[in-house]
Order: sequence, then structure tokens, then C-alpha cells
Amino acid sequence: MSGRPLAIVPVRAGVLPAGAAETVAEALAIGDADVVLVGSQLGSAAGDLAGVADVVRLAEVGDFAPARWAAALSTLVDTAGVVLLPASPDGRDLAARVAAESGRPLVGNAVSVTATSATVLGWGGAVQREVHPRGPFVTTLQPGGRGVERGPGDAVRTLSLDLELDDQLRDAAVTEIEPPDAATMDLAESPRIVGGGAGMMIGATDADPVDRRFAQLTAIGEAIGASMGATRVVTDAGWVSHDRQIGTTGVVVDPDLYLSFGISGAVQHTAGLGHPAHIISVNTDPHCPMMAMADLAIVADANATLDELAGLLRVAEVPQSKQLPTESGASLSGGGRGHEV
Repeated sequence: MSGRPLAIVPVRAGVLPAGAAETVAEALAIGDADVVLVGSQLGSAAGDLAGVADVVRLAEVGDFAPARWAAALSTLVDTAGVVLLPASPDGRDLAARVAAESGRPLVGNAVSVTATSATVLGWGGAVQREVHPRGPFVTTLQPGGRGVERGPGDAVRTLSLDLELDDQLRDAAVTEIEPPDAATMDLAESPRIVGGGAGMMIGATDADPVDRRFAQLTAIGEAIGASMGATRVVTDAGWVSHDRQIGTTGVVVDPDLYLSFGISGAVQHTAGLGHPAHIISVNTDPHCPMMAMADLAIVADANATLDELAGLLRVAEVPQSKQLPTESGASLSGGGRGHEV
């Protein structure tokens, strides 16, 4: 037979995480639940649960250390029924460790919980599914769904809870934060993007191959802290990987700055641009949609402009590479340079 419900709320510097009050209220709705706050400066945090819980146990254990906390909480968890934590970053981290430490199943991001089941969302929130784990389980409750009706604002009665932390256990620690690499970071998260279109492909020769042009675009992007993106025409031709494709069938972005080279602005591409704060477009066609969208429209050849930028930014010369492929089905040599179609 399982024990009483247990709500565990991790607290940093006296601040309750999002969804803390809802988690406590859900645990108390299941039955006569134990409520435990674990972390630092818990007195003020307990006061924020007035009208939700009458009695709260406080475990002052300092800075967030989920591995040691989970081990120290194991005695409480082993005798409890369902264990609830808020689905905050710290709550999710601690919940996984508590579940692993106790050997219990973990049900993440529940919207409602009973002593024997949890309801979770599926298909992007379109459907609800009820999960029935075998035996007591650990779950995290999504904030904002349940709501809390607070009772009279009586002061919360607090009880001290002594937890012994195992100093032999080590948690991951942040030793250094490095800035993201613009060349490899997720395109959807990049604040600056340089984009290349079909205009960079037209007129390429063995002396000035397409792969060199896009390598140069990438190098210029790195010099200004920007990620490189491309249109579908470019990725379908194989010059840039598909994870760099911007548009409705690629990545949807929303940068602060978008520099467009040789892109005419087909709707499939512009629909994936979000709402950039600033757009600079370089194209030989002054009337194409991308030029109309731009804050600064430069009527010029995209590749010639990139050559000038490379010189100004002192970007190292990109070596010439392999010849153009002939199996792509599109003729990329001959004719003048143009814009994406």
C-alpha cells in the first residue's frame, strides 16, 4: 500500500519556481500530502504558500545540487505515495534524479495527477492521455494549467527537516560559459544570419566555383558573428546542407539582422523569416520582393559584393575547390549573374 502524496519544491534564494503553488495544491487535493521545500532561504518562500498549504517542511541545504538532494530525499520518497514536483527547469532536473534514485517511473509534464495516474498532453496539446504507472511514481506538473484557489491568508506553519547530503556525490557545475559558434549554432536561435540564394550560383566557373562562394559567405558570417542560411534552390542543389535551409519547408528564423545575397524573396523563403529587426539585401534586380522588404537595398552583384566585404573584413582567401557537379539537372555555368527565381 502506498503512502501519502509528497510535493517536493526546489527553491533558489527564497524564490519559488513557476508552478510551485499549483504542485502543492494538486498534491493536497490527492490526499493528506506532505509538502517539502528544499533549497536556500526557505522562510520567505514558505510564506508565499499561504492559503495553499497549512504545514510545510523546510530543508535548508544551500545551492541547487540535484544529485545530492535526490539521495538525501530518498528516505522520504521511499515511504511516500505519488511524488509531485513542478515542471520548472530545476523541478524537471530533480524529478528525474529522484525517480532514478528511488527506482520509480517518471511521468513528465502532467496536467493533472491522482494517486495512481497522471494525465499528459500529446500531439502538441491537441489530445490528453491518461497514464497508469505500475506502483508509486514521480511526476512533474505543468505550470499554468491547474490554477490555485487560495484560502484565508493564515501564516504557514513550518517544520525543520534535516537532510544529510553526501559530499562524495558530485553534481555538474558550470566552469565556463563560451559564446555560441555562429557556424554551428541552431539557425533558429541565431540573432544574425547571412543568407545565400540562387543569385550566388549563376555564372560560376571552374575558377570561381559555387562551393567557394558559399564557403566565403560562411567565412564572412563568422567574421561578423552571423550564421549562414540558404534558400531551398541552394540546398536542393547540394551546395548547402538542408539544416541551413530557411523557409516553410526548412527552418523558421527570427533574427535581429538578416543579410541577403542573391535572394529574390520567393514566398516559400520569406514566410520562414519571421520578423527580422533589420534586413539588408544585395541583388541585381531592384524590383524583387526581398529588395522591397529590405531596410537597406543594394543593387549590385552578390558575389562581387562578398569579395569586397571579404577584403574589408580581412577574411582569408577561400581556396578554390572542386568543379561544378553536372548531375544536378541545372546549368550553373554561363550567362550573367542574377537573382533567385
